[in-house]
Amino acid sequence: MHLLIDDANIENIKYLYNYYPVCGVTTNPSILFKNNKNPLETLEEIREFIREDELHIQVLSDDAENIVKEARILKEKFGSNTFIKIPTNKEGLKAIKKLKSEQTNITATAIYSPTQAFLASLAGADYVAPYVNRIDNLGYDGVETTIKIQNILEKNQTDTKVLAASFKNTNQVLKLAEYGISIATCSYEVFGKFIEDNNVNKAVEDFVNDFKAIDKDRRTWTDYLG
Repeated sequence: MHLLIDDANIENIKYLYNYYPVCGVTTNPSILFKNNKNPLETLEEIREFIREDELHIQVLSDDAENIVKEARILKEKFGSNTFIKIPTNKEGLKAIKKLKSEQTNITATAIYSPTQAFLASLAGADYVAPYVNRIDNLGYDGVETTIKIQNILEKNQTDTKVLAASFKNTNQVLKLAEYGISIATCSYEVFGKFIEDNNVNKAVEDFVNDFKAIDKDRRTWTDYLG
């Protein structure tokens, strides 16, 4: 499983790139709204920082013709490794078919069911993005739905990959990793919970104190060998 950052705050993105093995950024209109800055300037800043890593940007048009126009403009502006996020409804599917004929990278988003994911895959989407926690909030099992989507895609031997999104906790992410889900995109808050463990900090503290007891003047191997 690869990890993407589901955020538009450039400082959060820089922090996570510094500490975590991530390979791109996903955005949507709500994330850009939350960032409370000029959305175009925000995306330009993100692209400049992540260089050629994946950047996922969602269209705002709701009819196929204008989705295609918007996608072309975004691709031209932000480069070939930009994935255009298109909501998976009838107009979205129509647009996906057209854009894939132009070799545009597509993430089919707002996936709530295996049927949506399968149709998006047949239309040519590179990724399908099920909303794990939002599915939970509707009374279904988001993890199980995502696993079912993965199984359908694998058994039909499609090239489409699952990009799982909308997580509340790290257990949801790790459960999907067990089943070989290709990519997960996580918020800044969820990333912070991956290794948030007081037991780890206590163990490190004990190791350091034991080593200091050997030689109080030298605390690390650098002190010995540097």
